Amino acid sequence: MFVTRMHIPRRRVLQGLGATVALPLLDAMVPALTAQSQTAAAPVKRFGVFYVPNGMSMPYWYPKDEGQLDTLPPTLRSLEAYKDQVLICGGLDDESANLVKGGGDHARSAGTFLTCVPYKITAGADVSNEVSMDQIAAREMAKETQLASLELGIESNAMLGNCDGGASCAYTNTIAWRTPTTPLPIENDPRAVFERLFGTSGSTDPEARLERIRRDRTILDLVTDELRGLELVVGPGDQVKLDEYVEAVRDIERRIGMAEAQSSRELPVVDQPVGVPNDYAEHAKLMMDLLALAYQTDLTRISTFMLAREVSGRAYPEIGVSDSHHPLSHHQDEPAKLERLHLINEYHVQQFAYLVDKLHGIPEGDGSMLDSTLFLYGTGISDSNTHFHDDLPIALVGGKHAGIRGGRYVRYPQDTPLANLHVTILEKLGVPVEAFGDSTGGLGRLTGV
Repeated sequence: MFVTRMHIPRRRVLQGLGATVALPLLDAMVPALTAQSQTAAAPVKRFGVFYVPNGMSMPYWYPKDEGQLDTLPPTLRSLEAYKDQVLICGGLDDESANLVKGGGDHARSAGTFLTCVPYKITAGADVSNEVSMDQIAAREMAKETQLASLELGIESNAMLGNCDGGASCAYTNTIAWRTPTTPLPIENDPRAVFERLFGTSGSTDPEARLERIRRDRTILDLVTDELRGLELVVGPGDQVKLDEYVEAVRDIERRIGMAEAQSSRELPVVDQPVGVPNDYAEHAKLMMDLLALAYQTDLTRISTFMLAREVSGRAYPEIGVSDSHHPLSHHQDEPAKLERLHLINEYHVQQFAYLVDKLHGIPEGDGSMLDSTLFLYGTGISDSNTHFHDDLPIALVGGKHAGIRGGRYVRYPQDTPLANLHVTILEKLGVPVEAFGDSTGGLGRLTGV
């Protein structure tokens, strides 16, 4: 921290003709004494991760035989119309979850699902993990979209506190990590998602959106000169912070410029949602509609969606399951409990199937949006009674341009890292990496070869 006689008030803002933008926290704001102490050649590629908690009722998940699928297993049967686009992957392990020193198995499953490395156990704000695979893809695809990614969910988005065995809620309530110390909280409020996608104009109507875009751009133009002038009078540490802030402003300008270019695109006119629905299926459907709209308008190409958080205690009386989800997952191999747990698992897949069907119905190029979309559906626990992190229930769903051949159940050798799947998915998205997490290479047979 650089100590200077100059002191900038913490509430200082940049101003220009009535426009104001708050400054980032600078060292100079701390008193000195305290301071001392898409292309024509190739279709757009999209990727989404759908995560479900508390393990799976495994007798209902896997098909009886490996190979070509005559029909989907009970948990996945709501995807039957898209059977030929479903690839079930067996035998994948998340050994990194077993290597976390402390905490509960639920935090371990969500916290390592997309990072595949052990994380630091803490119940405080000093979390430490690794960049998740979705964010590796997001960094590259953000060059073409306004939003790098969307993190959506249905339940709690709390990031602080102890949620499972001394582990921060950050490890149970999100699966996306932008940096090792920056978990990306899910958004479960449809209004907030809408405003993030389309501003506060209240509608996707082109004129309303364009007016908001123009106003936002004017504000940025007015304050940029003052921001650059401030860099000349602060210390070296603050100059670095301001440089980063300027880069963020430039990124916003880029995104707004892209939005202006897209504002003439014909969009379905959708009114802004109000609040969070009480009904689970209604809530999920609304969030799926918003995600489909984000894909359709090419506002983002990367997403994660938690259909519930780990250790979720939600009951589902609307499908005849009055049991709390988490206690029910400790089924002790009782057939009646396994059946009720299966109903919850199947209900979650039904919500996902709604999005798959919706994308299939949206024309794009010579096919549909589903053709260029790849989804990863699964969880970081297999048998929920034992909390095992091996032989994870994983399914890929994708169209003809997604790089997989569906209609099959493929099993991999014992101890095959889940990270190998992530490496292969990144390659298919055009973002190759030499290694990721505890990977030992790529994963074969996704295309049938």
